[in-house]
Amino acid sequence: MIDKLKQARLDKLSNISKSGIDPYPAKSTRTHNIKMALENFDVLSKSEENVTVAGRIRTIRVHGALTFADLEDQSGQMQLFFRKDDIDDEKYEMLDNLDVGDFLQAEGILFTTKRGEQTLGIKDYKILTKSLLPLPEKWHGLQDEELRYRKRYLDLIMNKDTKELFTKRTEFTNNVRKFLNDNGYLEVETPVLEAIPGGADAEPFLTHHNKLDIDLYLRISLELHLKRLLVGGFEKIYEIGKVFRNEGMSTQHLQEFTMLEFYWAYADYEDLMKFVENFYMDIIQKTFGTLEIPYQDTVLNFKAPWSRIDYREVVLQESGVDIDLYPTKEDMQKIVAEKGIKVDPKAGRGRLIDQLYKKLVRPKLIQPLFLINQPLDISPLAKKKDEDKTKVQRIQVLIATAEVGNGFSELNDPIDQRERFEAQDKLREAGDEEAQMLDEDFVEALEYGMPPTAGFGVGIDRLFMILTNQESIRDVVFFPTMRPKPIYRIKIEPGKFELDGKDFPITHNKKNNPEDLDLGIDSNQAENILNKYIKDPITKMHCIESKAIMEGVAKNLNQDSEKWGIIGLLHDIDWELTKEDTSQHCIKAKEILKSEGASDFLIETIISHGYGCVDNDEFKDKKRETVIQHALASSETLTGLIISSTLVQPDKKLKSLSLPSLKKKFKSKGFAANCNREIIKECEEIGINLDDFLKIGLESLQSISDDLNL
Repeated sequence: MIDKLKQARLDKLSNISKSGIDPYPAKSTRTHNIKMALENFDVLSKSEENVTVAGRIRTIRVHGALTFADLEDQSGQMQLFFRKDDIDDEKYEMLDNLDVGDFLQAEGILFTTKRGEQTLGIKDYKILTKSLLPLPEKWHGLQDEELRYRKRYLDLIMNKDTKELFTKRTEFTNNVRKFLNDNGYLEVETPVLEAIPGGADAEPFLTHHNKLDIDLYLRISLELHLKRLLVGGFEKIYEIGKVFRNEGMSTQHLQEFTMLEFYWAYADYEDLMKFVENFYMDIIQKTFGTLEIPYQDTVLNFKAPWSRIDYREVVLQESGVDIDLYPTKEDMQKIVAEKGIKVDPKAGRGRLIDQLYKKLVRPKLIQPLFLINQPLDISPLAKKKDEDKTKVQRIQVLIATAEVGNGFSELNDPIDQRERFEAQDKLREAGDEEAQMLDEDFVEALEYGMPPTAGFGVGIDRLFMILTNQESIRDVVFFPTMRPKPIYRIKIEPGKFELDGKDFPITHNKKNNPEDLDLGIDSNQAENILNKYIKDPITKMHCIESKAIMEGVAKNLNQDSEKWGIIGLLHDIDWELTKEDTSQHCIKAKEILKSEGASDFLIETIISHGYGCVDNDEFKDKKRETVIQHALASSETLTGLIISSTLVQPDKKLKSLSLPSLKKKFKSKGFAANCNREIIKECEEIGINLDDFLKIGLESLQSISDDLNL
């Protein structure tokens, strides 16, 4: 359908060009934006002064010798009136080649219609841009959330609220800058690429500098370079910039986000609390006109004074755990596990305390408050409290169950700092990938002397998300990172799928099968089920890729490749129903497959790839047991690693990806970190070593690479 509509517009583009008109001119002679024209309507209409506006056509209605259109620019919308008697005949006929979405410059006289609508009567017009694709349907707009994120430009065109939200975000950020500037702070810029990432507990992104032939990291915070500037003599500085953390994504987390950090020499965390309280109140009042902000089913009150809550006391109150009674990592592991929280054996005492707090305490903290007196274990860069060396001089701003600000009396003792870095290094050696690295240059900078300083950081995206009552942090970021979509067109029908006009079979001939698997459905039924529940091309391709690897594994094990392929094809059958709430993934699959006549064996095998998921109470403690369960989990996870490795090849072609390169990508934990290496290694549970499994997977996808357009 889209192809036909595009072809119709291409035909109109050809008509315009053949008439000698440039459909994409470089210059416009606009005299007024629409808001200006309407605000000065009375003066301009009485004087009959020529007004020239420009914008996108939002509607166009032809009534013989009369044509009406609505034109929109960033400032507003206005009705245009074309009358055949008022403009050149050829130009009037050329209106037939205009569509909704085209950009137009229109010149004429303002007047009021009989219905009282302020309108521009057109004397002349100029095509500025001929659009080739239709806008989403007017009344339904752009409702699909994922499509809104991928194609934000369409979201901005179709949803006025989206444009207003991002305009408000700019106003908010400007108010942040104004408050800091008015209080004597200097805005600075520091490097994005760092030899050693620091300032936060987070796994970094790794890149390579070709000219210098060195590996570098994308910064995970702004902190350590800003502190070097304090050593250099600046006393009040701030930076607003992008930071990058190679961690999980959620409604409150992005791997690329905007951070504000400011540092105030000769101040401590007590001074900081007063300043931060005023800072939040000022920017919220100036941006939203009130300090009472609606959020979900409550109202957040930012009026001073905010509560100050002791970390140990609130953890004890909400969880029943007195963290001071568990001084060692082993003690803390035991009590955290008793509270039903999955324990990472590699995590140190500080991270275990943090897990306890985040699971059982933070979800109950709603109104704006300061959390203080945190244990030293979770704050390796903060100053110890004078009266209690096991606690630190730190503040955390909590709003609506989320951390929305973090500040310290900053550590400036170089000997103490080195000791803490070395302790973090030991945690890294033990397997804690988020523990901080020793930065010798930063320690050397401290040895030259840094004044006592208070520092504060806040994620702009998360704070603004809460203040505007948005459901997801992606709603307040123009272009959030998404899994790339291959450029192809796909149509799946029973027995085949069509990719860029080419047909190839989905089903395969049945092989001799030493193990009779009762699936309850055959290949044709499986394809019909896939088409019924999965509409997104990317999800379909993932299912087809999983099918291919499952078939390859089955052949290696002398199993029924057709039936194993069906299992791979249907393993994510509920993804479109559960992608916004992944705790339901595989649970919905049971309902779908049961209703479609699948056997209990097929259902149990498919849902088994969700076993061990910590977000799912039903599956978090279950383990895969059979050969085919391990094969499915490892195969569908491997597809992500292979496709990610392909997309970083210079030509983005599967056949260019070598087995040694894939092995190297497997070993690089920072690459495609969401592809769980431990699950891929479950291939060893079915008697296939890792190298052979990677080879089977790569060859399986390379065998259909032309059809995948990769």
